[in-house]
Amino acid sequence: MLKRKIITKLQEWKSRPDHKCLVVQGARQVGKTYSIREFGKSSYDEVLEINFKKTPSAAEIFSGDLDVDTLIMAMKFRFTDLKIIPGKTLIFLDEIQECPEAITSLKFFSDDHRYDLVASGSLLGIDYKRPSSYPVGYTEYLKMYGLDFEEFLWAMNISDDMISYLHECFNQQKIIPGNINSEMMSLFRTYMAIGGMPEVVEKFCETKDFRIADTVQHELLQGYQYDIAHYASADKKVKAENCYLSLSRQLLDKENHKFQYKEIEKGARAQKYASSIEWLTKADIVQLCKIVTDICYDLEDYARDDFFRAYTTDLSLLMAMRDISLKQHIVENTLSGTTKGGIYECAIADILYKKGYTLYFYKNDTTRKEIDFIIQRDGFIIPIEVKSGNTRATSLNSIMKKSDISTAYKFIDGNAGTNDNGIVTMPLYMAMFL
Repeated sequence: MLKRKIITKLQEWKSRPDHKCLVVQGARQVGKTYSIREFGKSSYDEVLEINFKKTPSAAEIFSGDLDVDTLIMAMKFRFTDLKIIPGKTLIFLDEIQECPEAITSLKFFSDDHRYDLVASGSLLGIDYKRPSSYPVGYTEYLKMYGLDFEEFLWAMNISDDMISYLHECFNQQKIIPGNINSEMMSLFRTYMAIGGMPEVVEKFCETKDFRIADTVQHELLQGYQYDIAHYASADKKVKAENCYLSLSRQLLDKENHKFQYKEIEKGARAQKYASSIEWLTKADIVQLCKIVTDICYDLEDYARDDFFRAYTTDLSLLMAMRDISLKQHIVENTLSGTTKGGIYECAIADILYKKGYTLYFYKNDTTRKEIDFIIQRDGFIIPIEVKSGNTRATSLNSIMKKSDISTAYKFIDGNAGTNDNGIVTMPLYMAMFL
């Protein structure tokens, strides 16, 4: 059984007396259903689960009046073995995107306050079967991703004591003992090759076989391609799939990781493909990292929508776009050149994205300054560079002269280094503690 951080967040939601209905969003197969079920079993006397894909006839419950008493009576009539008691029963509406009326009903359940209701689904950000009355302001939202690196360490039976020790090293900027750093880098390379999709991680933990993991990764990629074909509008289906499948070339085969439409087809322009990128982003299939014209708070004020990098929302999907030999090179640490730098960049993007950060980067061709990632936290700007070795961070050193930036990070394939001019050097995996 995989340990997931979202269980704690669900428990926090339940403990608040004024909580509204909760919508758990996220791409397919990231563990939404499993996690909500486990939360329901441990926190309630019973769970009423409706999966609108598995049981489309259950939509009949929401086909009439949407007041709570009428809906509860319909549920009791259909689920005769459940008592459905306020505060004792968790109502779980899964794949809710398939039932627009159920989405609309969340407003009335939130207003009523008697019943705890959690809904989940993928592709909730797109206009698929969108109800006319979406309950804006009446629901709370929680974003879920595949396993982050810390959750992966739990799955690999790394103790909380070890993780706490590493966290202390991060906070105190201490060098990690060589044997521990070597083992952690080995685990991080495994994570880069496996990714964080729960089914892939479970299979690898059971078998320790990268070939089996590779098979599952390809099955998941096919599932994502199915979603694009099934849910994207007719004018976007082929273009969105081609955009998505171009990501490995965009990120691993060229020095400049800016998303370029010409990598999809010769002579391609934004006019043809921009709407497909927007669809993939709203569907939680792609995450964007926009360029900023200046490194100032608030970064979004300086972001350009037409100049960005695009990443898969989990490394498992990126790995499925390449031959299994890439995994071998990653875990054996025999990568070099553009591919090595690209993999490391994608891994750090994965960590930051799963921690909830909005990603930006900076590049100035005139001054030749480039910062791989920039995030902001509590009103402060944090620049980040990713290096395959402990080479000099020329751009970071220049950026640190700005008076409003006090700390920057350089994550390397190596060990912790000295704090030089506010630049903290740490091993790649330590990004999980940002």
